Amino acid sequence: MHAPTFQPTPATRVFLPRLLWPLVALLVAVLGVSTAALLWVSRDADRGAAIAARDRMQAVIGVQLEAYAETLEASLRAATGTEPITPATTGAFLALARPHFDATGVFALDGEGRIVSADVARGAGARPALSLDTAIVADLLGRALLEAQDVRTTGSRRPAAPQLAAIDGRIVAVVAISEMRPDGGALAVGLRAMNRDELAALAIDQAIGNFMVGEGPIDDEARGFDIAAVDGQAVYHVAWTPERPGSLWRGKVLWLVIGPALLAFALLGLAVMHARRVSAELAQTQEHVQTLAVSDPLSGLPNRLLFAQRLDQELARVTRTGEGLAVMFLDLDRFKEVNDAFGHQAGDELIKLVARRLMTHLRGTDVLARFGGDEFAIIQPGLKSAEGAEALARRILDAISEPFEIEHSAVTIGVSIGIALAPEDALDRETLMRLADTALYQAKNDGRNRHSFFERRMDEAIRMRKLVADDLRDAITGDGLELHYQPIFAADRDEVVALEALVRWRHPEKGLIPPDRFVAMAEQSGLILPLGDWVLRRACNDARRWPGLRVAVNVSPIQFRQRDYVETVGRILEETGFDPTRLELELTEGVVVEDADAAEAAMMRLRAKGVNLALDDFGTGYSSLIYLRRFAFDKIKIDRSFLESMEATGESAILVHSIVHLGRALGLTVTAEGVETREQQRFLQALGCHQLQGYLLARPMPASDIDALLSARRHAGAA
Repeated sequence: MHAPTFQPTPATRVFLPRLLWPLVALLVAVLGVSTAALLWVSRDADRGAAIAARDRMQAVIGVQLEAYAETLEASLRAATGTEPITPATTGAFLALARPHFDATGVFALDGEGRIVSADVARGAGARPALSLDTAIVADLLGRALLEAQDVRTTGSRRPAAPQLAAIDGRIVAVVAISEMRPDGGALAVGLRAMNRDELAALAIDQAIGNFMVGEGPIDDEARGFDIAAVDGQAVYHVAWTPERPGSLWRGKVLWLVIGPALLAFALLGLAVMHARRVSAELAQTQEHVQTLAVSDPLSGLPNRLLFAQRLDQELARVTRTGEGLAVMFLDLDRFKEVNDAFGHQAGDELIKLVARRLMTHLRGTDVLARFGGDEFAIIQPGLKSAEGAEALARRILDAISEPFEIEHSAVTIGVSIGIALAPEDALDRETLMRLADTALYQAKNDGRNRHSFFERRMDEAIRMRKLVADDLRDAITGDGLELHYQPIFAADRDEVVALEALVRWRHPEKGLIPPDRFVAMAEQSGLILPLGDWVLRRACNDARRWPGLRVAVNVSPIQFRQRDYVETVGRILEETGFDPTRLELELTEGVVVEDADAAEAAMMRLRAKGVNLALDDFGTGYSSLIYLRRFAFDKIKIDRSFLESMEATGESAILVHSIVHLGRALGLTVTAEGVETREQQRFLQALGCHQLQGYLLARPMPASDIDALLSARRHAGAA
């Protein structure tokens, strides 16, 4: 026998990648962009401050050089007046310039560029004289003469602005004064050495720190400037350490950015760890729920879900290999009598004994499942002929006919078996199971405790169902249907909080027919759409007189898959004037399994209208966290089959416990159906189940009885 198996879905795949990692990426991106922008702005501010300092330094040096030029010009004017420079006047000029200009070298040139007179002796202040060779003097004086010729038309006595030059390892100020005469006039040139202390004093005056003079060109124009050489020696430069205001406030501001970012990362890390822990707990809960969901809690056998999965696998093998298989549906005869005579616990014990006895007659490749109640099913693969299936059916009939010991009493029951074969009868699961069910129906009609193979003559039963479908069509268009409502109570107080609408068919010959006997027929015959519209419209009209209560309406998967279903619901709500927030649509898992994307889109549109959505029969199908989180249900309803054997088996109670806590963890309302005993009620209340529904509390009743019930409760509350 094959044990139930499943593939759990890790809950972290649902939550962490979709939410947390995008947040991490966004935070990192924002931090990176902010830091880059801060670094760029601060560096730009530092460079701007450095360039401003350079400009200030050049300006103050220019002022000092201009003062030297004015001294030289004053000496020339005092010596010559308006007369030209001649050998007779140069002596007076040099005598005046030497003490006032404190020159390192003073030269007088005529209009042809010839040196009229020169003084390169030691100047005042005991500065050492320069070793000026003829080439250097000629170069300097030649440049000054050319500049004088270019600027005479401007009316200025200055051929060019004073400048610094590197001469003989010293930094020298070069100043030239021109005579302004139509015939050209002479030129006076003065040289004055400037030592590092003088330059440093100017830098200190401008609050420029770490001033230095070095050889070679400057490596960063924002930190100083070059002094060109005229004697072939290396180029000098003056440099300093500029202020860095951007760096100062960058460090402060950067911590204002990094601090909150680190805090955010820490909080995000805590959130990730918490999310992983919660997700792991949810995954464990889901795994436990799914493990129990694919097996029958009472007998331990596979349930309908796992049976369907295995049948699909075996049918695929039939298609590949050509081997046959049989599907058998079993229904115990006289089980109800045993249950009524000895009680539910005895009935549960009988189910376990039947399951064990059946397994002793099956091969390891066969599959035995329990569908609920007294219904079992078998897959018999590797079948070579119908005789093999018939032999197994006879062995089962003989085995079940043997007495069972229940509460020290011998109990005899029987079993009816319906058999359908593949590939002879069908090759798809749904058809094969339907044909096996048809054969089972025939076996019961033939007297029970026997087996019956599906035969084509049984199609007559289908024809008869068509006749019944015609009657149902007349009931929908006429006045043959009515709605009953079963109250749903708050688990923690005796208060009606909702009503579930249940359709009834009042047949003229067969009386009141419950929905489980004709809804499937309506789905097969195409009547489910008008039937569903009728139920929704009537429920909305009736519920208008019960303010404050929600009304739940069951929706067939066929209805929900209609493209215009959402529009149909909206139209009925508008026609009836019913508040959509009081409407609750109950959907089974079959609605979302076939086309999840279309189902999600329809559910989002319904929720946008204010309609509530409940997942009905939770745990009997493909229940998973994926569906609960993706489709955003408001409520889950625990199927009544889980409560049937809850008092007799611990596994069933564990399953119900897991479902309740799973629903509460996801923030969903949890409703338990089929509450029939006080023990079940107390157990569900202790678990924290939100709502209860079942015969123990109230049976389905017509709308008029609901009116009376609610009125009586209001009067009782007022009293």
